[in-house]
Amino acid sequence: MRLTETIAELRAASAGRRDIHLVPTMGNLHDGHLSLVSIARSRGGLTVASIFVNPLQFAPDEDYANYPRTLERDCEQLAAVGCDIVFAPSVVEMYPEPQVFTVRPAAGLADILEGHARPGFFTGVCTVVLKLFNIVQPHAAVFGKKDYQQLLVITEMVRQLALPIEIIPAQIIRDANGLALSSRNGYFDGHQRIEAAQLYVTLRNVAQEVRAGRTDWRKLESAALASLRAHGWRPDYVAIRRQCDLGAPSPHPPSWRAPLPGEPLTVLGAATLGETRLIDNVDV
Repeated sequence: MRLTETIAELRAASAGRRDIHLVPTMGNLHDGHLSLVSIARSRGGLTVASIFVNPLQFAPDEDYANYPRTLERDCEQLAAVGCDIVFAPSVVEMYPEPQVFTVRPAAGLADILEGHARPGFFTGVCTVVLKLFNIVQPHAAVFGKKDYQQLLVITEMVRQLALPIEIIPAQIIRDANGLALSSRNGYFDGHQRIEAAQLYVTLRNVAQEVRAGRTDWRKLESAALASLRAHGWRPDYVAIRRQCDLGAPSPHPPSWRAPLPGEPLTVLGAATLGETRLIDNVDV
């Protein structure tokens, strides 16, 4: 496996290849990340994993400065699962001057849920992902479904900009208690890590109620929020949405559209436990 830290090194290492599969990450890798690399590896060709903690997607009060940076261990894990190239640029390499050209995704998809809780987040995500796509020139890229809204935003960006890149979704990897694997799980102490599974349990319970035929979504969402607060969480949202576009029935036309019979739904949630914010989702 080859470690590259500049755009020139990465392009030299992958020159002439048209079968590149990219796995973008922010490092501090866990088995969820490694499963994405394994998916990329299984497709053949050249597997490239990027490791870059992107400052554009962090608000001033978020954990950018303290976000774990574990490059040596990350590289060991990536080599073990067959990654070919790691691209680990510095901030100066990625942004040698202020990044005044950015990608502003559609508000209808990017300013709800995570975008509402973290204004500007998806502009930072889309800008760095498009820049990585331009640098690496992948044939395909693998993104995990834990960041479900991000997956939809990136997929729509690729479609709208006619990028010749296949976006491959990957299933969520969970601990035995249901907790979705996340780099931020390392912030928890022993008690908090046990309690952290409650977010998944809450979303799963809502999904089960919807499968059973409940249609009073707002009551289900409100009850879920109350349950999380009772367990010591500070929730941002619990939302039942259409999988295709994260839309929900609304009393305000023309945005209102009830789900079609059998239309796939998902339950999404974001909440903070202690000082650590988690997101998760469960398909209905």
